[in-house]
Amino acid sequence: MQTGRKIPFHLICLAGAIVAFCSEFSPRMAAAEERQEAELRLQRERMVKEQIADAPDYRDPVKDPRVLTALRTVPRHLFVEKKHQSAAYGDFPLPIGYGQTISQPYIVALMTEMLQVQPDHKVLEVGAGSGYQAAVLSLLVKEVYSVEIVEALALQAEERLRRLKYANVTVKVGDGYFGWEEAAPFDRIIVTCAASLVPPPLLVQLKPGGKMCIPVGAAYSVQYLTMVEKSETGTITMKKSIPVRFVPLTRSGGEK
Repeated sequence: MQTGRKIPFHLICLAGAIVAFCSEFSPRMAAAEERQEAELRLQRERMVKEQIADAPDYRDPVKDPRVLTALRTVPRHLFVEKKHQSAAYGDFPLPIGYGQTISQPYIVALMTEMLQVQPDHKVLEVGAGSGYQAAVLSLLVKEVYSVEIVEALALQAEERLRRLKYANVTVKVGDGYFGWEEAAPFDRIIVTCAASLVPPPLLVQLKPGGKMCIPVGAAYSVQYLTMVEKSETGTITMKKSIPVRFVPLTRSGGEK
């Protein structure tokens, strides 16, 4: 009868050492991850308190508790490139590639509050970007439809939102000027890029009684955050709010 080979003693010792190291290392790694998550939660808390809820004197604070909870919850650092993650909770926009940006946290909160969204609403977003604004809205409404003209950004946003389990967001590549006719009408529309005028197709796709928040003004100049409301009879009213600066609404064929 053939017997098995004996395992050298030094290999047995090495295997034991590896098992012991892994047994000790795994809890340490888990503890480090927990500390990092706790620090990121603190950063979100500070962001909401110092930039949004208790905003500096020159800003109107955002007070809607649902909006503030959403901003505390969504991991903004996962919606920017790794090289910018350390600055993700800063009081400024950040580049996300292709000439686009993720908006300043205060502006995301303000526009969301201005829309006065409800849990049963269907919302159209023009300008998906990295998907951050859509993720915030997804915690507040029934459905979010987001259009992005830059294909690479749309695909990244779609994958990111799916991976992070924002299941009620749908993203497509398209010219946001024309909205999303197949999914219309919408209770609310948010436009995260500046248009020289409010696109007529978006007015058509807005439900009677609906609201739209959009930056309006010339490209690379000061625009005004504008609230558009559509009455039950279809009458359109527009009211300017604060001056802002957004990247321009890019059109198919390079138009702006």
